[in-house]
Amino acid sequence: MKKILALVLAVMMMVVAAGCGGGDQKAATSGSGSGSGGKQITMGFSQIGAESEWRTANTESIKKAAEEAGVNLQFSDAQQKQENQIKAIRSFIAQGVDIIAFVPIVETGWDTVLKEAKDANIPVIVVDRDVKLADDSLYVAKIGTDSVTEGKNVFKWIDEYMTKEKKAPRDGGSQYNVVILEGTVGSSVAIRRNEGFKDAMAASPNAGKHNILASQTGEFTRQKGQEVMESFLKSYGDKIDILYAHNDDMALGAIQAIEAAGLKPGKDITIISVDGVKGIFQAMIEGKSNCTVECNPLQGPLLMETAKKILNGEQVEKLVYVDEGIFPADVAEKTLPERKY
Repeated sequence: MKKILALVLAVMMMVVAAGCGGGDQKAATSGSGSGSGGKQITMGFSQIGAESEWRTANTESIKKAAEEAGVNLQFSDAQQKQENQIKAIRSFIAQGVDIIAFVPIVETGWDTVLKEAKDANIPVIVVDRDVKLADDSLYVAKIGTDSVTEGKNVFKWIDEYMTKEKKAPRDGGSQYNVVILEGTVGSSVAIRRNEGFKDAMAASPNAGKHNILASQTGEFTRQKGQEVMESFLKSYGDKIDILYAHNDDMALGAIQAIEAAGLKPGKDITIISVDGVKGIFQAMIEGKSNCTVECNPLQGPLLMETAKKILNGEQVEKLVYVDEGIFPADVAEKTLPERKY
């Protein structure tokens, strides 16, 4: 009898031990880069390039988050060419990756290749920028930033600032003249930042006090921003009151052009841009820029979290936005040490 009891107890202990071990293994798997089925997730990711400080921070965030999440990231740099992105997505499909994510250079031209991904049962996440498709089911989710709201926030800040500071138009007229450095032609972010700005201006009781004097692409680069601002200054001289740049890098290039023209950026010309990179905070501290509207590039953790949910069969929101803020020059010195990009 004692032998039988001992045998039963031994079997029970083995069962308990196996149960504990199984629980530990499951917990470890749920925190790793695994989808349903337990294998490591492979994500194909196409980035548009490295045109700015912001984009570099965006890329670093995604690579770091993939590493921390245990996701095998197949990274492709499109070097600002849509055809390179389409080739990369087709390559990801041929490899049989688990999920595809990409930052679209422009809004249109994605229907065919995303249909190919859907036919291969590979879910797609759109990152940062938007796409315009005949069938929105070709992607599962879009994560990133709200470019329309960013544009609206730019105008609202300008409207309040010019009124509060009692700024007088430099040409002696009754309107503030605005020049705009736009982003890449055809990109959703350039289209929507302009749309948000113009919508907010039209809705303002001070709409008649603002006039868009000129608007031209600076291609989101510092060099092109400087070149276009030089052209604006040659054409319009002392008529320019406000510069709105679709990103900080173009604003930083424009500051060089303004100084070269013998003017004081941030004083003679009020400057506001979008992104929130460290370089523009330093410019604000030096009195050369007035405000930046944040566009948060640290989207990697949200991307990996969303990818895991999709592959585990969980429902996700179609649009998921990261948190963003507005930073005028008077908070720049205090805020700069806290900036991560």
